[in-house]
Amino acid sequence: MSDRFDPTTALVVVDVQNDFADPDGGLYVEGGEQVVDVVNAQIDAARSAGAFVVYTQDWHPDTTPHFAKDGGVWPTHCVQGTWGAELHPELRVDGPVVRKGVDGGDGYSGFSVRDPISGEESATELGRLLDEAGVRRVVVTGLAGDVCVKATALDASRLGYEVVYPLAATRFVEVAPGDADRALAELRDAGVEVVAA
Repeated sequence: MSDRFDPTTALVVVDVQNDFADPDGGLYVEGGEQVVDVVNAQIDAARSAGAFVVYTQDWHPDTTPHFAKDGGVWPTHCVQGTWGAELHPELRVDGPVVRKGVDGGDGYSGFSVRDPISGEESATELGRLLDEAGVRRVVVTGLAGDVCVKATALDASRLGYEVVYPLAATRFVEVAPGDADRALAELRDAGVEVVAA
């Protein structure tokens, strides 16, 4: 695993939060808790190799068009200041945390947020952090593989980074059957390296 990391590589840990990674969470991803140890091992490997480690965190207001109760598609999850929004207690947090969805937007990609009404996109600070760290390659892990991890990996590829997507470090929410397979096909078509480990 360590050979994936060097000082020009970043490990991007996406949304390993209680609402996704705990069976009691508001939008639990089946098997989500299983990624924590895998991601922690990656964090250790990244740090040992001098790689940059950064985290994303869904951080929604209580009322947002992102939620089904307010006209969106998702159950209420990762509301600011709640247990569900906290990063998983067993996750090793050793780097900056980029919050997304703060103003009620759709926070799928770690790189951008989208206004759910107008569709207008704006950048998060993730791209700036990676640029300042001299990153050329990113390893994208976390939850969920067919939603926020996929969106982050696709944006990273569009922004010109070499992107690695380790299957062992994610799980899929599969809102519709086949979402995982479609996500992986989309990632591969975009040039993302999907690896088993």
